[in-house]
Order: sequence, then C-alpha cells, then structure tokens
Amino acid sequence: MEVKKVDITENAEELVHQLKQKHGEVIFHQSGGCCDGSSPMLLPKDDFYMDDSDIHLGSIAGVDFYMNEAQYEYWKHTHLTIDVTSGRGSSFSLEIPEGYRFIVHSRLFTEEEKQAIKGEK
Repeated sequence: MEVKKVDITENAEELVHQLKQKHGEVIFHQSGGCCDGSSPMLLPKDDFYMDDSDIHLGSIAGVDFYMNEAQYEYWKHTHLTIDVTSGRGSSFSLEIPEGYRFIVHSRLFTEEEKQAIKGEK
C-alpha cells in the first residue's frame, strides 16, 4: 500500500498551474515559522534555500512539497490536503498578490496507513 502524505484540491491545483505559468518552477514549503504560521507557501524554486532539515512529503500538481523536520514532528501522523481560500495571507507565497492563500486540511492517518509508512523506512 502506497500512502500519500500530501494531496491537493482541484481549486488549489488550478491556481498552482496558473502560478507556474506566471512564475516558472515552484515548490511548496511548510515551515511552521513566521508570517502565516504553518500555512503552506508556494515559492519560486530557485529563491528558496533547502537543506537537510527539509523533508520531501511528495509531489502535488507537479510541484514538490517540503516541510521542515521540526514542523514534520507535529504533522507526521496526518495526511495533508492543500486547498485555497479567498483572502490575503501574510506570507511571501506567490498566491497572496492574487487575493488567495493556501490552507491545509488534515486528518490522522489510519492504522493501516501508519503501518505502510513504517514499512517505507
């Protein structure tokens, strides 16, 4: 059983495609730090420094999704779904000037999903 750790809604995927056309290659990163707290941010790929503390959770809408390992400790038991809502957030994410912001819906992994994830390591 392959377990997806992160997914995306159709509305959010559509916005990602529009932003990729406008900005080129991008990544998602969820740090849990300043600005919008733990909101996912879509950033130009070349403008963001990645290091060994960033964990790759998967790819959504053709975009790699990373989370800082400290934040991952809080979220590792959950499946994340990236969505979008109207309104301006207070981050550097590419959708903010468009009048939107990405948000996260989460649910706990089932026991079966937890066992599959343990087997991946």
